[in-house]
Amino acid sequence: MENANRYYATGKRKTSVARTWLKSGSGNIVVNGKPADEYFTVDTARTAVKSPLVLTDTLASYDVMATVSGGGISGQAGALRHGIARALMVANPDFRAVLKKAGMVTRDPRAKERKKYGQKAARARFQFSKR
Repeated sequence: MENANRYYATGKRKTSVARTWLKSGSGNIVVNGKPADEYFTVDTARTAVKSPLVLTDTLASYDVMATVSGGGISGQAGALRHGIARALMVANPDFRAVLKKAGMVTRDPRAKERKKYGQKAARARFQFSKR
């Protein structure tokens, strides 16, 4: 969705959802009202969030404003990465080939498998006792 040089996209990963807005700027990334470096304390999460911008050489030309909810740090970082990649494609469709090759366009379908009844967890069983 485009609105006067603001580009919106939604990113998802595990149970996290990121609503992402891109606008022309100097490379500030704000997540839930905090700078991204302050919000994401883990280095791998920070790297994941910036990766679509670094890949397309637009780190210094866009400001990112995002609201992220659900899940944990890793899931939220993945959702934000997906959202930024999708917003970049709205801003410039030529970025699609580069982002697709890096695997940032496809939503990661991996999620926690549900627990089954009569079992300890999704696949773990209760210990069997013969006697």
